[in-house]
Amino acid sequence: MKSHYDVVILGAGHNGLVAASYLGRAGLSVLLLEKNNYIGGATTSQKVFPDYDAHLSRYSYLVSLFPEKIIRDLGLNLELRRRATASFTPYLNHGKDDGLLLSNVDEEVSRQSMFELTGNHTEFERMKAFYNLSRVFAERVWDTMLEPLIAKDEFRRRFDVDDVSREAWRSLAEEPLGTAIERYLQNDLMRGLAFTDAKIGVLTHAHDPSLVQNRCFIYHLIGNKTGEWKVPVGGMGAVASQLEQAARKGGAEIITRVDLRALGLSGKQQTVEFYMNGERQTVGGRFLLVNFGRNVLAKYVGKLYQPDATDEGSVFKINMLLRQLPKLKAKRYPSGEAWRGTFHSDEGYEQMNLSYDQACGGRLPDKTPCEVYCHTLTDDSILAPELRDKGFHTMTLFGLDAPWSLFARDNKTMRKLAEKKFIESINQWLDEPLEDCLAVARDGSLCIESKSPVDIEDALGMYHGNIFQDAPTWPFAERRELAGRWGVETEYENVFLCGSSALRGGAVSGIPGHNAAMKVLELIRKTPNAQQATSNAEVRT
Repeated sequence: MKSHYDVVILGAGHNGLVAASYLGRAGLSVLLLEKNNYIGGATTSQKVFPDYDAHLSRYSYLVSLFPEKIIRDLGLNLELRRRATASFTPYLNHGKDDGLLLSNVDEEVSRQSMFELTGNHTEFERMKAFYNLSRVFAERVWDTMLEPLIAKDEFRRRFDVDDVSREAWRSLAEEPLGTAIERYLQNDLMRGLAFTDAKIGVLTHAHDPSLVQNRCFIYHLIGNKTGEWKVPVGGMGAVASQLEQAARKGGAEIITRVDLRALGLSGKQQTVEFYMNGERQTVGGRFLLVNFGRNVLAKYVGKLYQPDATDEGSVFKINMLLRQLPKLKAKRYPSGEAWRGTFHSDEGYEQMNLSYDQACGGRLPDKTPCEVYCHTLTDDSILAPELRDKGFHTMTLFGLDAPWSLFARDNKTMRKLAEKKFIESINQWLDEPLEDCLAVARDGSLCIESKSPVDIEDALGMYHGNIFQDAPTWPFAERRELAGRWGVETEYENVFLCGSSALRGGAVSGIPGHNAAMKVLELIRKTPNAQQATSNAEVRT
């Protein structure tokens, strides 16, 4: 390790790796420091249940926002596989169990399934018209995510071309999302299904005046102009592994098990003080990229972090290993077809209005909205061959309306209660309890692991367990002085955010990592002396 680098990056999550790859390929010396003993941060895959050779993506699971441009630029060998089923939502109809299945590959299946729910074909056409708004929005916004920020007024003018575009802007960027949902959709289950993408990870409601629900919805629906969430073959670990290879190939040095102690952010050189193998180290860099939240940065510079009320995280994560797929009460569709997509439970529109009110009132909702995803029905490569042969599967549950504040006082007790309630939510639709389908460890315990927002904050530093680091931001510059910037700037010279807390950060996207790298390269082009190589710098022994 040298004493000085062109760029020092703190945090080897996927965004830090993206930034390191671009900067290393540009000929800069790059040092990447990671506190954990593994690479990938929230995108890592781990052997969550030690008795079984199954590698689960512990904190994240699907990919939509990762731009194809980054994959091409860095030469990543990634396969993102389409799920045949988009979603399955069980429901009761006159006391009879049934389900709404929306297909990614056969529109007629979706149309007929919705007819069985509503008794008409009108709602299906309304749904298509509603989602056309996000498609139009994505067409105009996606390519700008890897460019400097555009002022809001200029951005809005891009939509002033026809009635549908103007409607997309009004519905998604100006009025609360609930207004458009209620204008387009009549069925409560369909309204709820549309609104879930606005609630994943944040505590919000349909008519929230902050419009955080709109921002969250946009993030879930614009990826690569389609918004389709795909399965990374090999799990999220495959994404992290490919990015690590790209970073190392570009010349980046990566050091794990780093105990960061202090940052020196004054002057022309940024310094990082840390312990490695019990020894104190100090390294300097012309540029410092921070792949953690503003809350963590504030701690290391000794400043008070002042979050917004919308920054609180609200997600409960459950990882499971199954011996067999659970059988459904609804027999219209095969279990494998239903579990292949996103399985929704207790996510009716009015039900989520109630669960939001109860969560804000300081208690877990009576009915806990959640959604479940089975990776191995689309890609079973994360399982050892013997587990595949025996019919094992992984399952991931994301619970909504589970804010950090509910767990802050007694995380252990509340985590256990929340796990029980979310499993009960799924069990109401099953012919057999989910617990009976779980794999069993050698000590007799069930293969189930739960993570509350408190656990997520402790493990990843995400403020109050917010999976976006803080509230999702608009894809444009809200303030005119931000226009033309990359959205990664901080108040410190040559210190940039390269993770989810940057503007246009959040989710598994690589976008802030790319944008931070572009900011550095932009400055280097303006000040050529900054790109002097550091190969002659003093080498530490």
